Amino acid sequence: MNAPVDVSFFARAAKPLTSYRKYWAARFGTAKFLPTTRKEMEALGWDSCDIIVVTGDAYVDHPSFGMSVIGRMLEAQGFRVGIIAQPDWQSAEPFMALGKPNLFFGVTAGNMDSMINRYTADRKIRSDDAYTPGDVGGSRPDRAAIVYSQRCKEAWNDVPIILGGIEGSLRRIAHYDYWSDKVRRSIVVDSKCDLLLYGNAERAIVEIAHRLAAKEPVQQITDVRGTAFVRRETPEGWFEIDSTSVDEPGRVEAHVNPYLMVSDQAKANGATCAKEEEAEAVAKAAEAAGSAAGSVVNPAIKPLNFVPNPALQGRGKTKVPPRERSVIRLPAYEQVRSDPVLYAHANRVLHLETNPGNARALVQAHGEGTTARDVWINPPPIPLTTAEMDHVFDLPYARSPHPRYADENGSHDGATKIPAWEMIRFSVNIMRGCFGGCTFCSITEHEGRIIQSRSEDSIIKEVEAIRDSVKGFTGTISDLGGPTANMYRIGCKSPEIEAACRKPSCVYPGICQNLNTNHDPLIKIYRRARALKGIKKILIGSGLRYDLAVQSPEYVKELVQHHVGGYLKIAPEHTEQGPLTKMMKPGIGSYDKFKQMFEKYSAEAGKKQYLIPYFIAAHPGTSDEDMMNLAIWLKKNGFRADQVQTFYPSPMATATAMYHSNRNPLRKITRESETVDIVRGDKRRRLHKAFLRYHDANNWPLLREALKSMGRADLIGNGKHHLIPTWQPLTDGGYTSARRKNSTAAPVAAKAAPVKLAPVKPSKGRILTQHTGLPPRDNGSGTGSAARKPSGPVRGNIRKPR
Repeated sequence: MNAPVDVSFFARAAKPLTSYRKYWAARFGTAKFLPTTRKEMEALGWDSCDIIVVTGDAYVDHPSFGMSVIGRMLEAQGFRVGIIAQPDWQSAEPFMALGKPNLFFGVTAGNMDSMINRYTADRKIRSDDAYTPGDVGGSRPDRAAIVYSQRCKEAWNDVPIILGGIEGSLRRIAHYDYWSDKVRRSIVVDSKCDLLLYGNAERAIVEIAHRLAAKEPVQQITDVRGTAFVRRETPEGWFEIDSTSVDEPGRVEAHVNPYLMVSDQAKANGATCAKEEEAEAVAKAAEAAGSAAGSVVNPAIKPLNFVPNPALQGRGKTKVPPRERSVIRLPAYEQVRSDPVLYAHANRVLHLETNPGNARALVQAHGEGTTARDVWINPPPIPLTTAEMDHVFDLPYARSPHPRYADENGSHDGATKIPAWEMIRFSVNIMRGCFGGCTFCSITEHEGRIIQSRSEDSIIKEVEAIRDSVKGFTGTISDLGGPTANMYRIGCKSPEIEAACRKPSCVYPGICQNLNTNHDPLIKIYRRARALKGIKKILIGSGLRYDLAVQSPEYVKELVQHHVGGYLKIAPEHTEQGPLTKMMKPGIGSYDKFKQMFEKYSAEAGKKQYLIPYFIAAHPGTSDEDMMNLAIWLKKNGFRADQVQTFYPSPMATATAMYHSNRNPLRKITRESETVDIVRGDKRRRLHKAFLRYHDANNWPLLREALKSMGRADLIGNGKHHLIPTWQPLTDGGYTSARRKNSTAAPVAAKAAPVKLAPVKPSKGRILTQHTGLPPRDNGSGTGSAARKPSGPVRGNIRKPR
């Protein structure tokens, strides 16, 4: 079966990845693993590297790891690429291990933002790191992209620094930094990189590598889409649109008194009615003409001639500059740092300019006087076509961690196991992008909202490669998905509308009438994949967009009856409209509709299966009453959430702008804009989290106090309809979450020994979620413990709950 031909605007808008003439080093061929030491370079016959990729993750040669995709992509273009993974950043020496690169350093903090990787939502340091052998924390510094860039400059000052990855993408303009609670400068300025590549960078990195190889100075490479850099002034030929302020004062007019005549209104304003003046003038002129008949007309009085302005012909009333030569000037760093309203305005403008089909360049000033310079951000990269996606995923990945991480038995399953690798070991990524637009999520800002899908043949080829070559495979594919499980080949019905649309979401507040919701291509892949010889089970581990899924009952039936291994995770996030409108999520009614279909098809198949709903505590726009109502809903439906997600303000997300500015950037920002209820302070954040874990006895004292102050003491009692009981058991003050290493330890009294509680066994027949009490699922790894973890690092990004 041949791959479908792309006919969209984006398929015609960029040079294909495979059309470049290969660099001379292509004669060396491909390496089983890209070299990480001089010894490995020598074994390949290399005397130097053309490009060295520095990353904060362990080196896993797999298409779900960014450094491997970029490395293999450049290798396919004929360049010699080396990898420096998780270097000791205390000095520049580890950055010199592979020698001086001939072209540039490629720097990334890794698949996750380094600050989110190292800190919990409560700003506590994590003791684990899923991208490090042995799951040990501390292998990367805070703000790793900046630190690595500085060390590369120390090692070789004249080598260009090309910065990429999600940490760079989310910090390309001045951004609110949750960990320091202030607005920081663009990472382009702080890292002193020569170029920042944001989003999926294959197209940009290939073009830049070939231009640098052709001896073009990096300072002259300013026209590549998806890049940001520093420049001193706007070049000639560009139209600058000033968007540095809000609420420009305009003409002020008094309210009209409806009881006054027109002439009275004019007199009240110190003038006379124009119509009365005109009538009087005509009468006087007629009288003068009658009395002075035959007199000579004044030659100085001539009629006015109006001619059209030739500069505006064919352009309506105003001349609109072409988008490809327009740049929007955002409020300067100094402005957004001190003015939260302007910060919200800048965030809104940034998100409006994210469609590659119509986005304009952005510029933001940093510094004043002699230190002033602009951070220039080119429009987003053109999405990859299906053929290009196939090319990226068909590269010769080893699909394994580098041998340097093997244990004494030569295995990666023991003490040196890399959890992130374990999670995607038997999974297949079938697409990129997400058009959901959830305000708390960073996937759309990084990967874009145009869905980029692989061909069916390419996906099946990877499933067969896992079956035939990946050690430990038992017949189960753990995931066939992507950022969202069911957006494969879904997009706008019209290429013209797709290229012109500026909506932040295709499914909020409802599903767009121009969106194709056909799930048939996905159903076909599911059926073809599970029919392969040696494949026992195909599971769907990616989050599901259930409001989209219910548009295709056949898809829901296929999914529920063949691809759910005991439980399916979805994310309503909340039950109340207040927070849901700030999240851009559908109402709980969509969840109920999907739940009915899920239970119906599970019963038809004779299977006991469970939905795992995820919820967010302390999201902007969430009141204490909203969380109370959510807790009531949870108890009514028999849910006891163990693993709770508290809102985490990631850089550049719309919800983070709400958190910092108290304004709603989903609407036009003015000084009188709608304010948003923000959950700040440890006490209130703990309260919202406690409502999600209403069943935990350690939270009952806090909840009792809150319910009484809210006037809802009626929810305190010992009946089934009460939220929490009046009695308080003896507890140790702590609990063990699904991520045990990050659990809060119980305080130990000085004189009393801590009380050890026996684990509470779920009562027979009770529905549990996410969390506790679910039957273990076989994920193909042969271990039960991994299957019981419903969440964790997701390929390439911050986890996106849906």
